[in-house]
Amino acid sequence: MGRCKNAGVAFLLLILVFGFTFPPNLGQAQEQYVPCLIYRTGPFAPGGSGTGSGWEDYMELINMKGGVNGIKYKYEECETAYDTARGVECYERVKPKKPAYIHPFSTGITYALLDRSVRDKIPLVFMGYGRADASDGTVFPWAFTFPANYWSQNTAKIKFIAQQIGGMDKLKGLKIANLHIDIPYGQETKPLLEKMSEMYGFEVRHFPVPWPGIDQKAQWMDIVRRYKADWVINRNWGVSCTVPLREAARLGFPRDRIVGVWWCGSEEDVMPAGPAAKGYYSANFNGVGQDFPVIQEIIEKVYGAGKGNLSITRVGTVFYNRGVVTGIVMDEAIRTAHKKFGVRPVTGEEMQWALENLNITEERIKEIGAEGIMPPIKTSWKDHEGGGWVRFQQWDGQKWVPVGAWVAPMREFVREEVEKSAAKYAKEKGITPRTSEALK
Repeated sequence: MGRCKNAGVAFLLLILVFGFTFPPNLGQAQEQYVPCLIYRTGPFAPGGSGTGSGWEDYMELINMKGGVNGIKYKYEECETAYDTARGVECYERVKPKKPAYIHPFSTGITYALLDRSVRDKIPLVFMGYGRADASDGTVFPWAFTFPANYWSQNTAKIKFIAQQIGGMDKLKGLKIANLHIDIPYGQETKPLLEKMSEMYGFEVRHFPVPWPGIDQKAQWMDIVRRYKADWVINRNWGVSCTVPLREAARLGFPRDRIVGVWWCGSEEDVMPAGPAAKGYYSANFNGVGQDFPVIQEIIEKVYGAGKGNLSITRVGTVFYNRGVVTGIVMDEAIRTAHKKFGVRPVTGEEMQWALENLNITEERIKEIGAEGIMPPIKTSWKDHEGGGWVRFQQWDGQKWVPVGAWVAPMREFVREEVEKSAAKYAKEKGITPRTSEALK
């Protein structure tokens, strides 16, 4: 006992003299803090609740399996109601807790946080939304757009339409109506469509829909009776996604000639339209249904233990599976950071490096149990999109059915447009684009 007592006294003297301290997490389990800026309320609640819950359920699954290399997730919701001001408030509220990344889950919130994330060195991740030119990592080092941005999706839509009519050469002379909600989100792809119309010889005309898009009778009369469109692109959001299906049915326009943006391609978008939705196509960047090993594992382990974050009836839906893909990609990024920086909670700067060095291969996707639910993703310090693959699906009246294989975007064309737009943004903001991977 005497030796132990003397050793203890000596150790205390060392602390007093040399300032030694105990490690702050000694004896405590380490956690990776993840703020969830989602919207379970408001006009777009189905998208927010579905996507957010799929993401949370995947983190819960990882926790039940011991965590990410032993480090468990501590996730916390902040309700935005899809409101930009509330989204900024959420960001400022969670920022002191030093999150490794932020998912805004809203294009408006994304735009509002771009400058703040650079200042605070917190990566901003917007999967399938936000500004497409942020795919250029030389100008936007803290913003990430994987697995596909809006411009890649738009080129894939044109390729898909060409597939349905017999090839790219058949696009010449085709009339395509771009029906879009008249807000920045709806307008973003107009210039790209116009350039593609010049490249392939089809005609495109834009039909803006005033917010909130509940009344589209005038637009559809123009599309069907006057313009006599061959195909329609449905670029709406929320309830305005469903209206076109009813109007098309009313005027006899075939639904299998309408292709929706992936935010108009959920069960919640088509089911309210009833039989009028049958045959409708939409883009997607994730698989649908419960027939994936990872979804079955979530049902068995997470919902089996009563820890699910959503009604089990929505597990496997479009929005839910999109959230699971979000969880998978972010989990793989943390594992990538661990390999370089060590196994511990990841910082924003470490996460930024990891997000620029993602390589989620087909083999790894299969190992996770997510084969078919997501495409491969490979990023770099220049390319923050990482692939741009798009999947198409068709509503058969009861469920979404995949159509064909994953479609590659027109990568060279999209990248050229991304770099042009990013260069313009850099000039406006006084940003000097990076010329190497290292951040200054």
